[in-house]
Amino acid sequence: MKTVSGGVCAAKGFKASGVHCGIRKNRTKRDIALIVSETRATAAAVYTTNLVKGAPLTVTKNNIADGFAQAVICNSGNANTCNANGIEIAEQMCALLGKELGIPATDVVVASTGVIGQPLDIAPIAAGIPQLVKELSRDGGEAAAEGIMTTDTVKKEIAVEFTVGGKTCRIGGIAKGSGMIHPNMATMLVFITTDVAISASMLGKALKSDIQSTFNMTSVDGDTSTNDMVTILANGLAGNAEITAEGADFTAFMQALNTVTVHLCRMIAGDGEGATKLLECRVTGADDEKTAKTVAKSVICSSLLKAAMFGADANWGRVLCAIGYSGADVDVNRVDVSFASAKGEIAVCRNGAGVEFSEEIAKQILLEKEIEIKVCIGDGAHAATAWGCDLTYDYVKINGDYRT
Repeated sequence: MKTVSGGVCAAKGFKASGVHCGIRKNRTKRDIALIVSETRATAAAVYTTNLVKGAPLTVTKNNIADGFAQAVICNSGNANTCNANGIEIAEQMCALLGKELGIPATDVVVASTGVIGQPLDIAPIAAGIPQLVKELSRDGGEAAAEGIMTTDTVKKEIAVEFTVGGKTCRIGGIAKGSGMIHPNMATMLVFITTDVAISASMLGKALKSDIQSTFNMTSVDGDTSTNDMVTILANGLAGNAEITAEGADFTAFMQALNTVTVHLCRMIAGDGEGATKLLECRVTGADDEKTAKTVAKSVICSSLLKAAMFGADANWGRVLCAIGYSGADVDVNRVDVSFASAKGEIAVCRNGAGVEFSEEIAKQILLEKEIEIKVCIGDGAHAATAWGCDLTYDYVKINGDYRT
């Protein structure tokens, strides 16, 4: 497996674009994105668990109920959520795009992100769709990645090349996510494309399985979004024998998918609103996977721990505190904690109690951009990883006037 360029356009038969259509006042920012497969593709998606859901999620779920789609359209800057005519707007976006592309409206995945509760005008979207289609390109992945950004500070994309059944295949993805990021699914917008031939049922199985250890283990601020999802299209143009059951080919596909999703998780967490550091909590020694995941999530979601990491303060007591209220069945007298980064690693807790360590060395380790929090809770065989970020002054600044 190797990393390749192209993002969502790396796989055969995919083109993308991103333009400014007028949703945002700032004309230098793209506010709508499009991804299209040259052939109808199998499709799968997972959706937010928030009871308040954006209208596009309902429309998308209906559209891909048959397991197929051919295009993805997403606007940014104004979320189609909590609007009386939200379903109508989402369906109009599908119909307008379908007409322009010459495909059924029901073969369109529709998404939306931005401020919640603001009326969304279809006019700029309708006016922008022809240009969006006109600019479709094999080099359009970056433009699409930019078109879905809200408070993101960097574009998020990746693609990898791998082999299935002797055929060279590719899978790529783009994502947006900076705030309102919290388990469980989904807590961001992620669009994945692949040229692997795989049945809709197996594609859905792969995605639902993967998110349990990737997107469901990512948190920025404890707020689960209302309008986000993860979707994947697979057009089969790589020419492999269709994956219809578990086996070596399905395993190879799962590994490639996981490579893409882990990379995007890390980018989302590291680009959290106002964040200066990516935090990764690795829990080992658990008696079962559920316990490991519960502990890792609790640590990464602790506001006190996140604030300590911002200040490069090796306040390991906050790690134990988060473990203690996690609800996991853990013997706190067996917990070991250490902090690590590119500057080295330092043990701060053994068997649930503090150990002597150099505060100066610890601070140097915690001043790095990527911090690993290592937690061992026993001698079990199970482990889990969660991703998050530090909590800074800028998070409050960004969200204090987000709507206005």
